[in-house]
This record gives sequence, structure tokens and C-alpha cells, in this order.
Amino acid sequence: MCGRYSFVPTKKQLDEAFGTFDLPADLKISYNIAPTQQAYVIIGDAPTTLQTMTWGLVPHWSKDGANSGKLINARAEGILEKPSFRSPALRRHCLVPADSFYEWRTLPGKRKIPYRIRLQNGKMLFMAGIWEEWRGATGAKQTFSIITTSPNAEITPLHNRMPVILTRPDAQQYWLETQDPDEIRNLLHTPESDILELYRVSERLNSPGTEGPELHEPVPEDEHPTLFS
Repeated sequence: MCGRYSFVPTKKQLDEAFGTFDLPADLKISYNIAPTQQAYVIIGDAPTTLQTMTWGLVPHWSKDGANSGKLINARAEGILEKPSFRSPALRRHCLVPADSFYEWRTLPGKRKIPYRIRLQNGKMLFMAGIWEEWRGATGAKQTFSIITTSPNAEITPLHNRMPVILTRPDAQQYWLETQDPDEIRNLLHTPESDILELYRVSERLNSPGTEGPELHEPVPEDEHPTLFS
């Protein structure tokens, strides 16, 4: 799954990924984006705009529009058939930008050790997502899910799921535009191996309320088993 990520772009990443964008004057960064929080997405109707939505999809047919945080991820397998996802999976695609995402290794005693994961080439990550708009008496809300798939070689030691990462600009653009079921399925595959790097970070990350650059600082592996032991 993908249950936490960060949006802390460097100037180089901003220039490379969003050079043609009209960026918000008060661009908000976060080292620890958690479910039900607001985050940036890019949608097909506005492909050069960063707009905020709430993480955790609320189906348009929801009675109360409550966001429980249960639909933060959508499995690529069968996404076009599942009631909560099939409509946005066909018509409402988004890209979720991040500089990194996190995953946890569970040690004996159920201790969870977080790892930061990013592209080896230093570029921004663009995760495939879907979004939805719910309307009710209290107004409208826009929400999104990150699509997950089976893991590549780097993530397999940590978890049996990972986000769909679209590394090529043409694939990113096509994801925003396509409504063809076969092409949608073809795009939602496991990312190639040897494109990611990861390292252990502070267990302070385990709390959704924590923030700050120290969450990106490496933590030595010397006190506990290493990732590949």
C-alpha cells in the first residue's frame, strides 16, 4: 500500500517537474502527508495546475460524504470493476506528485521501522491516482486515491504492494487523458526495478501529526537487523 508520503520539492525538482505550471504563491510542503489530509494533485482538465484535494476517496454515491480514510489506495487489479472505483478509474484520473513515499518494515514484537523511498535519479515521483467529487447539502468535496500494484525488487522486502509510479512524461500525460479500459490496465503495472533508492528514517514518522526536515534524515541500521538481513 501507500499510506504516507512527502511533498518537499527542491528548486531543481520544481523547475524540472513544474516549469510550465502557475504554482501557488504559498506552495505548501509536508514531510508527512497522511490519510484524510489535503494534498496536491494534477488532473486532466487542468494539467498545468497543482490543486488540493483530500486524500481518501469518497464515492459520489456516499450518503453522508464522510471520509473514513479507508479508500486511500485503489488496487490496480480489478479497479474498473469495483463499485467505489470504476467510475473515477475510467473518467477521472490524476497524478499525485511527491518527492518520496514511505513504507514500514515490521520487526519482532511488531515494532515498525519506516523507510523513505525516492527515485534514484532525483526527480519528482508522479503516482497514478483517481479522484471523485461528492456533492451534498453541505457542499462539494473532492477526494483522491493512490493506485497500488505488486511491488518491484526494491519494495518486495518491505511490502507486498507499492504505488503505481509513472516515470515517463508521455505516460503521465496519457494517464490524465485516456478513458480506454485496455490502455488504463496497461498503464497500471509494477514499476521497473532498479529505479528507486531507500533508507531508514526516524520512527517519529509513525505518528501522522509529526512534521519537519528531520523526518528525511537517515537513521543508522546498526541497532537492528538491516533491510536485507
